[in-house]
Amino acid sequence: MSSLAVAPATRSIRTGVGRPDLAPERVAPAGGSGAGLRLTRRGRLVVFLAFLAAALALGVFALSGSATGSGERGEPVPVTMVQVESGDTLWSIATRVAPGEDPRDLIDEIEELNALDGSLPVGERIAVPLAE
Repeated sequence: MSSLAVAPATRSIRTGVGRPDLAPERVAPAGGSGAGLRLTRRGRLVVFLAFLAAALALGVFALSGSATGSGERGEPVPVTMVQVESGDTLWSIATRVAPGEDPRDLIDEIEELNALDGSLPVGERIAVPLAE
């Protein structure tokens, strides 16, 4: 036959309460001589916000150098003004102004001169560089 043994229930006993000679010895964390750093929820929030502010400042500083200008004036470009008609595209305007040339370079210049985002409102006058 087999026998079954049941262990009695145990309670945890707190040692060292009221008796200094039985107090557990505190061990310093590895790598440090003092107590470990503990942050409260508020402390973690402050550290996170400080890190976020530093990252934002670094990002603004890094991006601010990309839009630099110089004190020198650029070379003036001779242009003609063209009124946009219904059905006109940058390609059709570029081929009309400089027939026989590759219109892609002229399209880039037109966009840069007029700060266009790809749309051409009908009736608007735009600057188009003269063909050389």
